Amino acid sequence: MKIRDICFTALFASVIAVCSQISIPAGVPFTLQTFAVPLAGIVLGARKGFIAVAVYILIGAAGVPVFTQFKSGFAVLFGHTGGYIISFPFMAFLAGIGADLYAGAAHKNRFIRYIILGGSLVLGSAVTYAIGMTVGKFYMGFDNWGQAFAVFVAPFIYSEVIKIVLACGIGLNVKSILAKSRILV
Repeated sequence: MKIRDICFTALFASVIAVCSQISIPAGVPFTLQTFAVPLAGIVLGARKGFIAVAVYILIGAAGVPVFTQFKSGFAVLFGHTGGYIISFPFMAFLAGIGADLYAGAAHKNRFIRYIILGGSLVLGSAVTYAIGMTVGKFYMGFDNWGQAFAVFVAPFIYSEVIKIVLACGIGLNVKSILAKSRILV
């Protein structure tokens, strides 16, 4: 990786850490992590977005309080919300693939390109929520999947749609600005 790539990777690991602290407490807190993670993938691309999120997780696992509510350590990763955090690199990776497909789409039709990018973001969110719900279900000892869905997925559907739309719009604009100024190649 070039120095510039390392700097942007560190920058987005920091952005994710800051967005993790912006939350509304609930059983599973509403945070802006699921906005910052795909944003990293869109701006940095699949590989570097994955690395930025992995760095964020490693920093938190090492004891730096970057997880929601200034938590850190392996206890968080193996707790009831750990499945979400562990799945974040895959969310960034899928968002990055969608952004790459968006940029390289043979279709000049912007609507189709947005469908491609949006689809990758929805898929990334689905993966994150599936893993988060599965880990949460077993950690909490729920008897059925409906109960786990009601606690770990259903309360977040509307906010997730908003975050996907915002990450898509902001991410594409930031990537465009950085590309035009030749900062991010």
